[in-house]
Amino acid sequence: MMNLNNQPTVEELARLFAARKDTLDSHILWVCQAGEVRLDKLGTLTDEAQFEQHTPNMRARLKMYRRGQGYVGKKAAADTQYVGRVLQTLQSEWAALQDKPGVAVIDRLC
Repeated sequence: MMNLNNQPTVEELARLFAARKDTLDSHILWVCQAGEVRLDKLGTLTDEAQFEQHTPNMRARLKMYRRGQGYVGKKAAADTQYVGRVLQTLQSEWAALQDKPGVAVIDRLC
């Protein structure tokens, strides 16, 4: 488990990416109220808005990683520059939105 409030590392985030299969599902990287970062798959009939509605403790999320695009999985996890950019984005956005209400959609290329 990775938490943005506990000095997260690129290695922790890479483990989250490596645990998923890019070819099977689309995924959403999101942060809960406590700062825990999760990477969950979307069902075939679930879109981003539905996922957000069914995840009441979500505070922030990145745009969906579409299936087959190479953004998650072992190859993505091995790209430490890419994972580092994602981590840097999460950390800077988390610092700015912790005290704001609602869910923040982080729409930056990493």
